[in-house]
Amino acid sequence: MRMPRVKAEGQGFYHCISRIIERRYISQDEQKEVFCSILRKAEDFCGVQILTYAVLSNHFHVLLQVPEPREITDTELLRRLRLFYSGEFVKTFAIQLAEARDRTGAEEADRLRQPYLRRMHDVSAFMKLVKQRFSIWYNRHQNRLGTLWEDRFKSLLVEGTEGALIRVATYIDLNPVRAGLVKDPKDYRHSGYGEAVAGKQLARKGLCDLMGSGKDWDQAASKYRCVLYLQGEVEGNGARQGFDSETVRTEVERDGVLSTAALMRCRVRYFSDGVVLGSRAFVEATFQRYRESFGAKRHDGARPMRHGAWEGLCTLRDLRLDVITASTPAGG
Repeated sequence: MRMPRVKAEGQGFYHCISRIIERRYISQDEQKEVFCSILRKAEDFCGVQILTYAVLSNHFHVLLQVPEPREITDTELLRRLRLFYSGEFVKTFAIQLAEARDRTGAEEADRLRQPYLRRMHDVSAFMKLVKQRFSIWYNRHQNRLGTLWEDRFKSLLVEGTEGALIRVATYIDLNPVRAGLVKDPKDYRHSGYGEAVAGKQLARKGLCDLMGSGKDWDQAASKYRCVLYLQGEVEGNGARQGFDSETVRTEVERDGVLSTAALMRCRVRYFSDGVVLGSRAFVEATFQRYRESFGAKRHDGARPMRHGAWEGLCTLRDLRLDVITASTPAGG
């Protein structure tokens, strides 16, 4: 039986990953630009915040903050609908909404609003919207039919602490470097960090919030770049850093404790398949909420992350096979 998606109570942070079916490639810049545009529109529509992201050739990563649901006025709902629906549709819906309020007050109007409100403040709804909208655009322009994405996206529930969030964020923004697409993460335009360096305000806000810098982008940029360089070892001469698969396997098999910089040059399954990532207390609390999804023989939830200096971070899944591996092209 497939485990239900693990979600936070109230506000939550998620690292989400989805791949193109059969690992096909979307390599044209135009396609990635359209995807990034849809990503930002879905962020606004769903009322979530993208802290950072990376769109690679056959998959994408996004670090998402999903707030607690809040009241959405009719005016705000109509504004969000304009992001994805035609002006004529929104105009007609606005008339229907106004007439419903005149007839029965809130009851009928709420019934009309609910199909759209259910798609807000939820990680699954956000990912579904992004993938559906891009599939529609891509299929139309490629003259193809059928699904574009693998069935289910991966999600990692991340504790909302600086240590956990920054680890995941830098792992995402270093993806283009590990994949050999750029030598410096700032040069990859289809990423949160690349967008922020280029001056995009939403991307800058995401990283400012991540770094606790308020609205001070210069401070956030300095702090975040230092972390990227320390964890990615992107040296001044631009030389790409990395390990071959045999070196990684040897270290893991002898349970070597790799440095953070070394780990960030590898593909780390904890960040994609760990289900929940954070302190022992955070993972244990999440395990208890989903207790019935696990066998009776399992008595606790937190599993320490191995093979590196993780500063006490744990995951819900006890990963054992290929936990740390060498990166492959377009990997991460």
